[in-house]
Amino acid sequence: MSKKTLKRIAEALERMAPAPLAAPDFDGADAYVWHTEPDALVPVQNVSRVDLSLLVGVDRSRDTLLENTRQFARGLSANNALLWGARGMGKSSLVKSVHAAVVAEGLDLKIVEMQREDLGSVSRLLALLRGSEHRFLLFCDDLSFSHDDEHYKSLKAVLDGGIEGRPDNVLFYATSNRRHLMPRDMIENERSSAINPSEAVEEKVSLSDRFGLWLGFHPCSQDEYLTMIRGYCDAYGVDIDDDSLRAEAVEWQATRGSRSGRVAWQYFTDLAGRKGIALG
Repeated sequence: MSKKTLKRIAEALERMAPAPLAAPDFDGADAYVWHTEPDALVPVQNVSRVDLSLLVGVDRSRDTLLENTRQFARGLSANNALLWGARGMGKSSLVKSVHAAVVAEGLDLKIVEMQREDLGSVSRLLALLRGSEHRFLLFCDDLSFSHDDEHYKSLKAVLDGGIEGRPDNVLFYATSNRRHLMPRDMIENERSSAINPSEAVEEKVSLSDRFGLWLGFHPCSQDEYLTMIRGYCDAYGVDIDDDSLRAEAVEWQATRGSRSGRVAWQYFTDLAGRKGIALG
């Protein structure tokens, strides 16, 4: 094949290639969602979240994450954070509420949510954020990995940064039901079948060690569960006496077979609807 032909092919491929994504005007919103195919940072004007004061039973995690986020927004050193533990206990709600609280203090901080499935594109996203004067929380909800999942390698680009290093204006927060981001039985199976058990899963398990903050979330007590619901009632103006609330809420949790912040909100949503109160 001649050089002339090769040149024409190269030029044709260049024309077909998508132009590099231009960074959006970050002054237009405080929250964005990262999409791929094609790459796009989509602004979110109305973020689904609750007020920080309504998150009950997570005081230590709330205070720690709030201070860490505040430090970062002020241009100071701060740690990537992994929020792990029981389902429905407000891990993702806390991240979004802390972001709102810091912005309400007048600090410049954007939040960008990305899906675990899109971690392979994180280097392209970081390239966009790196050149901005703003500071960003990169947030991934429900993060976990299976034994054949290669996305964990992309996560290292966020936590360690490789040669370039993680941009100084980006901090990574993730939530997971698993402390080590992979199932315990998978860890044990790989250890038992490996030639060198100590190294079999070290690469994946050590991912969680790369988070400077580990914040654990545990199932709530019945008193905390009822306190959550009473807080929602007071905040939204739903009138119900304590005895009725307790009887209904306990029955609701029994039918769900679990007790958590999510179950508390689901009961309250039903209660508000019956009382004619709109939550939107």
